[in-house]
Amino acid sequence: MSATMCAFILTFSTLCGSRAVSGVLSGPTNVSLSSYNMDLVLRWDPPEGAPSGLLYTTEYYTPVTQSKLGCVDISALKCDFTSLNLSISEHGKYTGRVRAQLGQERSAWVESNEITLDKETIIGSPNVTLFSNGATIEVSIKDPVFKISAFRNIFKFATYSITYWKDGQNGEAQTIKDILQNRVVLTDLDLWTTYCVQVQIETVRNLNNKPSRAVCERTTKKEEAPWVAALVTFVFLAVVVTLVVVAVVYRKSISHFLCPKDALPQYLVAAPNSSVYTAIRNSHPPEEFYDQVCIVADDQTVEEGCPPEAAGTNRSKEPDISVG
Repeated sequence: MSATMCAFILTFSTLCGSRAVSGVLSGPTNVSLSSYNMDLVLRWDPPEGAPSGLLYTTEYYTPVTQSKLGCVDISALKCDFTSLNLSISEHGKYTGRVRAQLGQERSAWVESNEITLDKETIIGSPNVTLFSNGATIEVSIKDPVFKISAFRNIFKFATYSITYWKDGQNGEAQTIKDILQNRVVLTDLDLWTTYCVQVQIETVRNLNNKPSRAVCERTTKKEEAPWVAALVTFVFLAVVVTLVVVAVVYRKSISHFLCPKDALPQYLVAAPNSSVYTAIRNSHPPEEFYDQVCIVADDQTVEEGCPPEAAGTNRSKEPDISVG
């Protein structure tokens, strides 16, 4: 009889899946609270053999505060508390918990591990950019972006560790530690050689940091110091500005020099004192005298070829002239 009852119970449990014999819904499994770049995320797995349609509700609390509601009635298997505009402290200790729900049935709360946010968050890798200049490479470092607050507000005394090597020669890598600046110049490198660089953030109270990906850059030929080009440019601009100022200030003088006006010699401009010039200047136009001339055909007389008044006038002054 007992064997039959045990078989029945096992069969019933299999058919009901996550429900226990008592009818209580089983809770989620593998519940964990983690942080990456100062976020606060609760993750879990569904109950074993969970039916479809399960929803989940989450909460979090600290040693000195009561539980605060997080995500409610979600189907996803994680809840990001820092995306809910909740009051999350950079230095707080947090524990999360989650329960499953199916219709009116609810499982018991399942708690996660406790984490101290600033000590246990995983610090993401920094962003690294390289700039080649002759036999040097400038390394520019950008801190990771945190979900709450800023990186330097939490880790004020963080330093960088820079490792660099010739491409293909990882075993001969060199490391520079305890760097405070976010711009560093690697000097005395071989020309026309590819170097790879990797940067890692170092903090005192948090050792969960990831190194950056390896970034490679090739050195070039040796170039002149940047100040030489800057000096040449400055001198050129100064000369151009000076010429422009001189041209504006002395534009009239320069115009007269390049395009002089035509002028008569002084001895021609001054009035001569000779008596001939004075007589010519004071003289009046001479009176003109003339005689009338008549042209008469060969078979005509003077009276027939000239008007009477002309003929009369001519006869009174001059002898008749005929052209025959």
